[in-house]
Amino acid sequence: MLSIEDNERLTRVGPGTPMGDLFRRYWQPVALSETVSKPDGPPIRVRMLGEDLVLFRATDGRFGLVAERCPHRTASMYWARNEENGLRCVYHGLKFDVDGNCVDAPCVTKTSEAQLESLQRQLKIKAYPCIERAELVWAYMGPPEFKPAFPELDWTLVPTSHRLSTRHIQECNWLQALEGGFDAAHLTFLHKGETSHVSRTIVPTLYEVQQNDAGFYTATGRDMGDGQIYWNTNALLMPAHKIISAVAPAAHMWMPIDDENTMLYSTEFRFDGPLTEKDLERVRGGKWIHTVNLPGTDISIRNKSNDYLVDRGAQATGQSYTGMQGLGIQDCAVQESMGPIADRTQEFLLPCDIEIVKIRRLYLQALDDMASGKPLMGMTAADYRMRMERWFAPKGDDIAVMMAERKYGKMVKAGE
Repeated sequence: MLSIEDNERLTRVGPGTPMGDLFRRYWQPVALSETVSKPDGPPIRVRMLGEDLVLFRATDGRFGLVAERCPHRTASMYWARNEENGLRCVYHGLKFDVDGNCVDAPCVTKTSEAQLESLQRQLKIKAYPCIERAELVWAYMGPPEFKPAFPELDWTLVPTSHRLSTRHIQECNWLQALEGGFDAAHLTFLHKGETSHVSRTIVPTLYEVQQNDAGFYTATGRDMGDGQIYWNTNALLMPAHKIISAVAPAAHMWMPIDDENTMLYSTEFRFDGPLTEKDLERVRGGKWIHTVNLPGTDISIRNKSNDYLVDRGAQATGQSYTGMQGLGIQDCAVQESMGPIADRTQEFLLPCDIEIVKIRRLYLQALDDMASGKPLMGMTAADYRMRMERWFAPKGDDIAVMMAERKYGKMVKAGE
């Protein structure tokens, strides 16, 4: 279990909180590119790390992410006119560029040029730098002097035809959602019935967790009973990335909207060619890690308000262990059932929770490092080049040696 104090440190993400400050030291996705695809198109609302923001694509194609409230009279910039490389507040006509500079103040009259320039400098709106990668818009919300290079996540480097991302809102704190993604034992129970894969039928008994320069990687072993161990590896990369081993590799990103809501980005990708029709159908059908959302929203059709459309009949017959369709929905149901922010002082952890314990220690250490001015993990772009695998090995083979041979924790060069 965690103390109340440590639980607060790890879960609160608003401005000025330790974990909020840690997240702000990394690039993070704020929107799907398709939602702001048109220059001078309508701005969209974004809520990240407890901040209400507005995202827009300027005339020249650059992205602007600014505070929602105009610094003049705090009217919403969501209603602003997106024109000529800036957002113009409809209340009094003040216009701001992608860097937050006030470039026009038509409501200010009868003043000298010097006075106007001084006023415009004072009217600067909060703005965060953005870039576009892998059909996503990413923002850096931390101090400019600490801005890192964009991480070389392998899935962001493959051609567009080789990847596809979806996203949906989870109505719970980011940490309990992320912890669920690294809970290996639950695959055998929560997701039973979705597939006949061996990971759904045998409880893991072997665990290995090793830290690397961007976070850590894990290996879980399932004893097949024939002298073979089935090993499955995953990586946690700062601040909240997961690289998943699968036939078609996959990735998650748990991005805090605020203390009690999380945007989960899920990506399927391939190195060897475009996504297959089977891959695409899985995405469109809301199967595996994806959801089908209500039109025009990031809210899954199957959600807490309708009990995730649980089918108790399918649960009773064993067709589905939970009666809920899709691994992503099953995860949401149990993670959201813990409450908006899980009370970890009430837990009774078991040996199968070793990865959960390591995750918490990793983040607590990162918070301590940041507070003392030590270098943070994941500040080098190449540290993110991680590819996960599944394999069979004779019982007794040293998993640490096998992981080292596969270069986990080190840069994976293109083609390897």
